[in-house]
Amino acid sequence: MRVDEFDYDLPERLIAQKPIENRDESRLMLLNKETGEIEDRYFKEIVELLNEEDILILNDSKVIPARLYGEKVPTGTEIEVLLLNRLNDKKWEVLVRPGKRVKKGVKVNFGNGELIGEAIEYTDFGGRIMEFSFEGNFDEILDKLGEMPLPPYIKEDLDEPERYQTVYAKKRGSVAAPTAGLHFTPELMDRIREKGVKIKYITLHVGLGTFRPVKTDKVEEHDMHAEYIEVDEEVIETIKETKKGKGRVIAVGTTVSRALETAAQSGKLSEFKGWTDIFIYPGYEFKAIDALITNFHLPKSTLLMMISALADKEKILNAYKKAIEKEYRFYSLGDAMFIY
Repeated sequence: MRVDEFDYDLPERLIAQKPIENRDESRLMLLNKETGEIEDRYFKEIVELLNEEDILILNDSKVIPARLYGEKVPTGTEIEVLLLNRLNDKKWEVLVRPGKRVKKGVKVNFGNGELIGEAIEYTDFGGRIMEFSFEGNFDEILDKLGEMPLPPYIKEDLDEPERYQTVYAKKRGSVAAPTAGLHFTPELMDRIREKGVKIKYITLHVGLGTFRPVKTDKVEEHDMHAEYIEVDEEVIETIKETKKGKGRVIAVGTTVSRALETAAQSGKLSEFKGWTDIFIYPGYEFKAIDALITNFHLPKSTLLMMISALADKEKILNAYKKAIEKEYRFYSLGDAMFIY
């Protein structure tokens, strides 16, 4: 299967640069994955589209200020570091720029010595393993020195950085927001619960695996970078109860889909805590989820491939064509789609 099959042309003006004023007033495209039927709604109407037997599963990972700017020791060369995965209290997988300036053994000074990072290993994806030395609490230092790592297609600074967090974000660890969840407000979630719909949470710390571009010609040759997930027993039991009845398991975001499908890889749903490099593309048979709430994704991305496995590529690309014609807002800060 060729990567080019997942390409489409998007006018740059449709790439959302700012979040909509009220989170739940973004637009929502409905796509019936069986018939391909499309309907245009608003996200706040999602309550009407859910059944009381359904379960809604969200990713409670919280974006950290993962972008750091420092100086190479002793030359003073400016170095940018993006934290990806926390390996232990002091070691992280990172991306560095310019990479040629940060060879093994190089130290980088952040915040006038508040934080020192040393590149101790190379990674297979062109990054580094960096070990940090500091006094005090790393997270507090990071909150002081780091910046929110917005995607490169967002050219404008966010006036309110918390708008790049979901309202239910809890567990620190992501370098990008699980953006499907950005449309929810506390009030909307209360209305969903009042209808009887169950809401549960998994954790997937978004790293390179979610947004790493596909550079191979064939889909099957792409290697996913691993991301850390937690799917606990309570979530699994609630999903099993839902599937026994008439309810649907609805994933809020591709990160939730990855986590739940990983938890089902043994052939039965079971608790899972660890790393996943699952790559879902057309031909994959979903074992855990029945429906998906998601944003509109980049051309030729693994996320577009994943949703094309759920609804089939032709239906997805037709929906994207319609979304462009109707001037939906695309990508992280844009509008949403409900594939059911």
